[in-house]
Amino acid sequence: MQYQIEFKIRVDKNLKEELIKKLKLKDKDLISYKVLRESIDARDKSNVLYNYLLEINVTRKINYKGIKELKKIEKLKLKSWHYADRPVIVGLGPAGLFAGLCLARMNARPIIIERGEEVNKRQAKVKEFWENKILDLNSNVVFGEGGAGTFSDGKLQTNLNSPYIRFILEEFVKHGANSDILTSNYPHIGTDVLAKVIPNIRQEIIALGGEIYFNCQFLDYIDEKDELIIKTNLKDFKTKHLILAIGHSAKDTFKMLYQKGIAMEPKNFAVGVRIEHDQEKLNMAQYGDFYKYLPPANYKLAVHLEDRSVFTFCMCPGGYVVPSQNETNSIVTNGMSNNKREGKNANSALLVEVKVSDFYKGNPLDGFDFITDIERKAYNISKDYRAPSNLVREFLDNRVATETRSVKTTYFHDINFCDLGLVLPSFVVKSLREALPLLEHKLKGIAFEDNILIGVETRSSCPLQIKRQNYKSSNPLIYPVGEGSGFAGGITSSALDGIKCVISMMEGNNEN
Repeated sequence: MQYQIEFKIRVDKNLKEELIKKLKLKDKDLISYKVLRESIDARDKSNVLYNYLLEINVTRKINYKGIKELKKIEKLKLKSWHYADRPVIVGLGPAGLFAGLCLARMNARPIIIERGEEVNKRQAKVKEFWENKILDLNSNVVFGEGGAGTFSDGKLQTNLNSPYIRFILEEFVKHGANSDILTSNYPHIGTDVLAKVIPNIRQEIIALGGEIYFNCQFLDYIDEKDELIIKTNLKDFKTKHLILAIGHSAKDTFKMLYQKGIAMEPKNFAVGVRIEHDQEKLNMAQYGDFYKYLPPANYKLAVHLEDRSVFTFCMCPGGYVVPSQNETNSIVTNGMSNNKREGKNANSALLVEVKVSDFYKGNPLDGFDFITDIERKAYNISKDYRAPSNLVREFLDNRVATETRSVKTTYFHDINFCDLGLVLPSFVVKSLREALPLLEHKLKGIAFEDNILIGVETRSSCPLQIKRQNYKSSNPLIYPVGEGSGFAGGITSSALDGIKCVISMMEGNNEN
């Protein structure tokens, strides 16, 4: 007999033994069990629990309060491409990658253009910047195969609810990710594994008839009413279906689209710093004495001040703070973790809400100018890519630290202690000072005096939104998706947006 059950055990207990004991079974009665979902409940530090959703196969009927009805997983069903043209996708981040994969399986033979390089060449360019400060403007942490998420923690959790999320996770596993992402409540791949998975998906797209052009930048398009001519630095392409998966940082592309009359509007976003702290202290704060049984701890925190919110984002357990700019004479930080999250430090973006009223002067691109100004100020403090930084104690006391203490930075280009008010807008500094003591009440140690605040984190989301209806922009042949559309953020939500766009294409039109 098969059951789905909710089951809790202490993290230091054996799952199989506890199943047999609590379900009052004999060894022979438990034929098999499979973990469908796993999470950690650490609210009681004296009794930290694993919460499981299990599928069990037993020889006899059982009576247990956590039994649930067996649910059938809805599979993604793709129709054959019934249009005469080949779709063109701009960008090979998660949205473009999964749109391309679906289209390839639909026999659409998609054409994908990417301004950056394939992963292995991109990794070499990123290493060159991190080690020698030589920046490639088109192949870096932001641009290239896999998008900005390739150099991150590879986090896959999302608040969205869709049966296609399972498809995304299964495809990652099929192409080389660890199978634990199918069961974890906070799945992550890790940048080291993700860099191997993405080329495998690319190879499937090519094997199914797709074409991928690297070092190929989308420069312009000509609208011939029922067809677009896509202009790039390599060659021209024709299509009636252009999917824009351009990410959050392609300012030049957004500018071109705006000049071509594509409707867009500014939206709220967030800026701030990376906060770096000791991972073991975090583990103890989250799990108490049980931390030695558990993987590196993470967190997600937020406080709502009088006029705006402050929150953590893209938290990287056992990770590194990395330079992430795609422009010279600027500084941008981000976080990155490998699959095992084995680093000594944890880090997270600590962000302050930026409202449209803070930057908007009448042009939807104004948010990019706001961001660029901060990134240039960050660089001009030292003019050598050292990131403007301070320690929490000195920052809260409105002083400047002179050296690190117990926490040592992982930032590749080193840090430069300074007044963060010289870089960040005053409302951001004020909000961070108000928020840190409040966050400390939520998680002991987040505002520990030796923790390092590293500036600047400015690329958590796109500062504008391309208007769309049924995935179509104001030009009905152009479909904006992913982070660049302003409707998604993160690997899973962007991949999901790309998939749903393809489905909308097939369901919303009947021509050809």
